[in-house]
Amino acid sequence: MLTKDFDFHLPEELIASRPLADRSASRMIVVHRDTGKIEHRMFTDFPEYMQPDDLLVLNDTKVIPARLFSNDGGIEIVVTDRINATEWDCMVRPGKKMKVGRTLEIGDVIGTVVAIQENGNRVIKWNKPLDIHEHGSLALPHYMGRDSDKKDLDRYQTTFAREEGAIAAPTAGLHFTPEMLAELNHDFLTLHVGVGTFRPVKAENIVDHEMHSEKYSLSNNAAEKINNSKKLTAVGTTVTRVLESLGKENQNLTECSGATDIFIYPGFEFKIVDRLLTNFHLPMSTLIMLVSAFAGKELILEAYNEAVAEKYRFYSYGDCMLIL
Repeated sequence: MLTKDFDFHLPEELIASRPLADRSASRMIVVHRDTGKIEHRMFTDFPEYMQPDDLLVLNDTKVIPARLFSNDGGIEIVVTDRINATEWDCMVRPGKKMKVGRTLEIGDVIGTVVAIQENGNRVIKWNKPLDIHEHGSLALPHYMGRDSDKKDLDRYQTTFAREEGAIAAPTAGLHFTPEMLAELNHDFLTLHVGVGTFRPVKAENIVDHEMHSEKYSLSNNAAEKINNSKKLTAVGTTVTRVLESLGKENQNLTECSGATDIFIYPGFEFKIVDRLLTNFHLPMSTLIMLVSAFAGKELILEAYNEAVAEKYRFYSYGDCMLIL
């Protein structure tokens, strides 16, 4: 399969750079895998598709303000992993200025580049702990074309976020209000969404793409509920990646933590997830490949083309798709 097979035309004006006033007011396209039927609904209709004994699984990761600038404004870093309190793995721009031994100052904290990773990231060691919440801002996806503001601190975060560590939001969860969740049988797992989510697939053949790795954890309580569920709906590709990564080894899940670099594309055999709620994804991305694996490439591209024709809002702050 070629990367270009997962392309589609998206007018720039359909990219949602700002959230709706009401997080639950999104539109929802519903795709029926068994019949190929496509419905146009509202997200507030979502509970209609859930039975009392169905289980909804969400990602409770919390987005950190991972974007920081040096005091002189000359160096930008995006924190991809806090190895410990004083040693961080970071994307750095411009990288050519930040060779091993070079320093930068943020506030009254001095950081030194102590290593350069294979992917170009820098390991920066600080002379004392740096408060990321005092100095950082949200690293919004590049397609929004703007810096984050105070509104994003609330809206680019799910209402159930609690485990700090993501660079990007698990966007399918952004639509849920506490009131809707209270009506539904649900539980959580954690996957800290990394910047790899937005990295383009540069390989011509998709199997040549090197997938990024992200850390996850699953509690014993959630594992038991998943094992006993009759029908499971994953909220987002992040939840899907964790569950199907674990399902490859054992369909009877237990409490665990680790990292997954699973790459799901057409031909993949799903073992845990029965239904998927997800936002719309970038053309030729690993995420549109994942949903194509779940519903079939032709049906997904048909649904995407309908969404474009009906002027749905796309990407992180956009509308959503329920695949049954």
